Amino acid sequence: MLSRVANSIYWMNRYMERVENYARFVGVNFNLALDLPPDVDEQWEPLLIATADHYLFYKYYDKPTKEDVIHFLTFDKRNPNSIISCLYEARENARTIRETISKEMWESINTFYLSIRATSPDKFRNMDHMQAYFTDIRQSCQLFHGVVDTSITRNEAWHFGRLGRHIERGDKCSRFLDVKYFTLQQDSGTSGSTLDLMLWTAVLKSVSAYNMYRQTHRALTSMNIVAFLILDKLFPRSIAYCVRQAELSLYAIGGSIPERGHNNPAERALSKIRSELEFTDVEEIFKTGLHDYLDTFQTKNNEVDTAIFNMYFGLENGQSQSQSQSQSMGQTSGQFRTQWMN
Repeated sequence: MLSRVANSIYWMNRYMERVENYARFVGVNFNLALDLPPDVDEQWEPLLIATADHYLFYKYYDKPTKEDVIHFLTFDKRNPNSIISCLYEARENARTIRETISKEMWESINTFYLSIRATSPDKFRNMDHMQAYFTDIRQSCQLFHGVVDTSITRNEAWHFGRLGRHIERGDKCSRFLDVKYFTLQQDSGTSGSTLDLMLWTAVLKSVSAYNMYRQTHRALTSMNIVAFLILDKLFPRSIAYCVRQAELSLYAIGGSIPERGHNNPAERALSKIRSELEFTDVEEIFKTGLHDYLDTFQTKNNEVDTAIFNMYFGLENGQSQSQSQSQSMGQTSGQFRTQWMN
């Protein structure tokens, strides 16, 4: 497969996964707003910090109000990670490889983009409309992934798509947990409180993990929730599951299997993350510090993306395109920690 085509398939899937997860990020605060005590204000800045969009936001806005944060994360074309920007890039990648993808895939992504582009920001004056709108975005993304899984042969193209989707999903799962961290930083006395429990519950609901979590754990505790979202090997949005699925596709592309060892730096980097997750327990994560652990994972995940680019995408004239795309989310939330806390 041409590296240009592989690059477009990889990033089309990453962008679509990013669109869904940005809609989920907003859902964190919507879920919180329903449960917060009346004397606790809604907090929107943690979404920007956890997604590493904090610095860019303050170039164009004065304060992280609900309206401005939602507009920045959804419709602002100056933000390369906004829903409209990512959806545009996903559609452009799909358009350039229409001969490789299925007709149903193109129709799904094109219809989705046109519907988002036609939406007026005035729709967000009513919270009920906002919640329904972001639910529709998530469902449209899930429809696209369903079309991919039911209309594409399990060849290299499919594996590049699955690789991009799960690398992106693993990164965003870590950032959902960081939303919780940055929210609690504003009141260090909330740990273990009722508010703390509400925040954890909001994170679970925002990644569609609440029901599956309750089937495996009786109590809502921070240790169990972190273990579920990071180390669980069966839940499809956990970090461990995402890393394993990405690894399987990466090895399939190279024509090998993980059990026989890696054949290139990309496989080595991803297998190293997977093995570290397998031999990590939740007590070690909390001993290290949840935020620091997640920052380390985000850095290593970005290194995997760079290794994949060097191995498969930097071989033709598509090199500059892949580099510009990968830089749109190349930072970890920890890079903004010092500035935010001062």
